[in-house]
Amino acid sequence: KKKKKKTSTTACCKTDSHIMAECPVSPENRSRHLLAGGCPVPHGQREAPAEAAAPHPLAGGCPVQHSPTAPVAAPVAAPAADSCAADINPLNNMRVEERQRPAPGQRVPLHTDRVKSSIPRADVLPPHQSGESATWEYPSEQMFYNAMLRKGWKPEERDMSVIVGIHNAVNERSWKQVLEWEKLHSDTFEQVKLKKFMGRPKDLSPKARVRSWLGYSLPFDRHDWIVDRAGKEVRYVVDFYGGQTDDGKPIPMFVDARPAIDSVESLVDRVRMNFRKIFS
Repeated sequence: KKKKKKTSTTACCKTDSHIMAECPVSPENRSRHLLAGGCPVPHGQREAPAEAAAPHPLAGGCPVQHSPTAPVAAPVAAPAADSCAADINPLNNMRVEERQRPAPGQRVPLHTDRVKSSIPRADVLPPHQSGESATWEYPSEQMFYNAMLRKGWKPEERDMSVIVGIHNAVNERSWKQVLEWEKLHSDTFEQVKLKKFMGRPKDLSPKARVRSWLGYSLPFDRHDWIVDRAGKEVRYVVDFYGGQTDDGKPIPMFVDARPAIDSVESLVDRVRMNFRKIFS
């Protein structure tokens, strides 16, 4: 008797991926967010301040394809280690393609184009910036993907275009709020630039802590942005909140950016802005 060959089917279902190249959401929040390490888009229900609501671009649902019949592409071959050895950027002594190489085991090619932001860059040149633009450059899909792998995440290549788009939009909204505060200083407004930024997801700002005592939800992430105001460094605190959602409606995102109270001048700005909001 002929033996019947055993057959098996395997269904693959990947979970949500998370983000960040040089910025936002902490790994502890992975179960609540699509993006991690820098880019904050929560999927949980939260309360948030009324200002600066931004609709979530992923209103149609999770961008990850869960179809077990989706074709699987062959792994993308990474270039040889010495293939880019001569491609050195003289502005920062970094290999031009060092962060743009396909990762080992990557199955789908990703875009390496970088989008220029509207955020002016101060006279600094971090390693992740090319120096070819006067504004900050957002990381490419490939750079984001590689950064997530370095931080221990398991991103899906097909998610990266959505992830990068959300990350860029959130940063643009944050800068827009910073400029609203900088309008209080009309004499230096045209000279304002972003010098550096850092993620501080585990450090609650005083405002967020007080709000939690009043029963409001905590922000799921925090950044500190250092702004160059005509040669003077001004620190801004940026809290990211997720809004409450209704079925079938976009997931809102809230950004609360304001100058940290590191000086009398910043304290006066906070008071002035609050009066404007009350009496406007």
